[in-house]
Amino acid sequence: MDQQKKTTSGALQAPLTAPSNNPTAAAQALLHNPGAAQALANNPGAAAAAQAFLGNRGATYQPLLNNTHVGQQHMGVPGASISKPSTGEALMKGHTGSHALIRSDRGSMLSLSDDNVMMKQILATHAPDGREFDVRPLLNLVEDILNRATQHVDFLVKGTTQDQIEMEEKALQANHIVMLEALTYTIDRIASELSYKALGGSDAHATTTAIFNLLSSYTWDAKLVLSLSAFALNYGEFWLLAQIYSTNQLAKSMAILRQLPSLLEHTAPLKPRFDALNNLIRAMIDLTKCVVQFTQLPSTYISQDVPVLETAINLFPTAVYWTIRSMVACATQISNLSSMGHEFGISTTESWELSTLAHKLRNIYELLKQQLNLCYQYIEEKTDVAFYQLLLTLFDPNALHIDNMKVLKALIYDKDDKLPLLDGATKRQVSLDVLRRKNVLLLISSLEFANDELAILEQIYNESRIHATKLESQYEVVWIPIVDHSIIPLPEEMQTKFENLQSTMPWYSVQDPLVIKKPVIRFIKEVWHFRTKPILVVLDPQGKVVSPNAIHMMWIWGSTAFPFTSLREEALWREETWRLDLLVDGIDPTVLNWIKEEKYIFLYGGDDVEWVRRFANSARSVASASRIPLEMVYVGKSRKREHVKKVVGIINAEKLSYAWQDPTMVWFFWTRLESMLFSKIQLGRADDQDPMMQQIKKLLSYGREGGWAVLSRGSNIVVNGHSTTVLPTLGGYDEWKVNIAELGFDMAFKEYHDKLHDVAHPCCRFQFPTIIRTPEKMRCPECHRVMERYTSFICCHDDQGIPGSLF
Repeated sequence: MDQQKKTTSGALQAPLTAPSNNPTAAAQALLHNPGAAQALANNPGAAAAAQAFLGNRGATYQPLLNNTHVGQQHMGVPGASISKPSTGEALMKGHTGSHALIRSDRGSMLSLSDDNVMMKQILATHAPDGREFDVRPLLNLVEDILNRATQHVDFLVKGTTQDQIEMEEKALQANHIVMLEALTYTIDRIASELSYKALGGSDAHATTTAIFNLLSSYTWDAKLVLSLSAFALNYGEFWLLAQIYSTNQLAKSMAILRQLPSLLEHTAPLKPRFDALNNLIRAMIDLTKCVVQFTQLPSTYISQDVPVLETAINLFPTAVYWTIRSMVACATQISNLSSMGHEFGISTTESWELSTLAHKLRNIYELLKQQLNLCYQYIEEKTDVAFYQLLLTLFDPNALHIDNMKVLKALIYDKDDKLPLLDGATKRQVSLDVLRRKNVLLLISSLEFANDELAILEQIYNESRIHATKLESQYEVVWIPIVDHSIIPLPEEMQTKFENLQSTMPWYSVQDPLVIKKPVIRFIKEVWHFRTKPILVVLDPQGKVVSPNAIHMMWIWGSTAFPFTSLREEALWREETWRLDLLVDGIDPTVLNWIKEEKYIFLYGGDDVEWVRRFANSARSVASASRIPLEMVYVGKSRKREHVKKVVGIINAEKLSYAWQDPTMVWFFWTRLESMLFSKIQLGRADDQDPMMQQIKKLLSYGREGGWAVLSRGSNIVVNGHSTTVLPTLGGYDEWKVNIAELGFDMAFKEYHDKLHDVAHPCCRFQFPTIIRTPEKMRCPECHRVMERYTSFICCHDDQGIPGSLF
């Protein structure tokens, strides 16, 4: 017969011919390539030789020798008759889809039609009686035995010490011992079946079926764990003798009966065989653990009719069959090693069988693991929804709580970590109990926390701690960082950024950002409207939300706003008037001193250097001519941070006026001003009836459109004007100076300015980010018409150019 070069597409390929005078080659050709059956069928001598060599294994591969159609079915030859699985049995639903696993790409051990018959036989033995028990303690014990056993061959060959996996203490608890006693008989029977059939050289499928018959009343996971326990009993005893036979006379005598001394003296040549065994055993353990994990899924959130779980359950018979079949193969290998010693040698055929089984189990494991991950994802989605609903219930305005512990534990999930907080003052981990029945301010932010914001918050917080007995200091701050949970574990860069921020904070913070779970983040975003900028959610001692965002109150009034309720906000606004103290309070002591001295003060800003230069020189000239004490302070612009720095440099170089050198002061001025607008909007004030709000809006609008200036005498603000009116007023000094004697400098300036203002109205613009509630309508602070609404996009080319809570 001519040599044929046709090969299969499997990972291991062999020629389709086999010489009749080489039975080993004939058998190996069959095992490596089931398609070789066609060649053997045409060569009676080679077929007979292969049958003789395979011996008792012939029953397993008999279809390949006796029926060329089986080979055709496996190879996908047109016209081949492939029987279909029965649809009458519920558990057979998913088996058609699992044939690709059963026929692994390293060569099928059974044909497709034989596989259907085989699975029907296995399913026919499955008759669980409803008894269930927790197999995990037994599995822990078995895994410990097999891990130690599979590692021992490396110890014998290399003579090195390896770390051992310690058995969990719970496996030795009394109730588990009772469970083991109840199962000992079944385990012993399976162990005997494995040993006896291995010694007798029985057909592997028949032995596997016999074990299934012994386990007919057990669930699929129990079948696996009980079978693996029986195998571990035999395999563990084998290696236990190997470990102690040289130091224990009883073990030595038993080892001699098993021919272990001769075997162990030749462990190095046999290492490939042991490696193949160990690889298969580890695959058996992994697949068993995977199946058991399915049984531990919470039925509250996933039922067996959910498609992702149903698909996995349909694969259980296949997974259990091939795992037990692998145990039989391993038991046969151990039996051969014990009976024939090192003379058993290294058989390519036997190694291929173990390798193929390991590959098959890995394929099944990967598919089941994929389904398990989908199940976990499904459960996570369900639990997240349930947890989100729990948060809605806990934070319902009508909900009553004894203290704030329930809501804090819901927000800061501390399942295993009893010390989820870090005390910023002592840098020690503490429990949530430090917050019990206290007013808690939740500082919620991303890891992109601007240095300006953090510095001002620290200043306010530290000032409140100085007077710890005062009412306004009776609160605690907890930093809640919001991170992306799709990237777990956190990248090193992100973890470092978190730790750097945390190290600078004097208040409490969560020890690990991942304790803030996904449903909590969803709640914070959807209910408390967190986007990117920090917010400050205030909880009273009972855990009730008294302010969904008090950050604007903190910017305006600091700790004086305690307890940060809407009522307190209303009360504080009733005490305020449109005065310079309100604009610069807590920012610059120099300006506050000018106010006390009742000086004339120009607070001005803008980014047009030429306008700034003309304004400062004109103002100084007018003040000199009028002989009034005038001070000027440049406070920059709400954005264009870098450009403002350049303007400050020019002001300093030309000594035009006093200017704030620290960018944080500039940032805080505009942030407080924007917070005032936000506060008014949040309180629902009708802006056309609130003169103070009109002035706030004017100044914010001017700050975005060119230059501007506010003139005050002491604390009293006289003029709040745009560059188009303020500079012409100074330029028209000769026209209005005659009124100074009668009206005073301030009122004469105002009168002339207002005449110009009536002629020229600069456009007013306000931009609200999505992080705040946009008012339904706004009136122009200049002409009092209802302003038109636009959607805009903005980029300031400056990470810190758009201040705090509004821009």
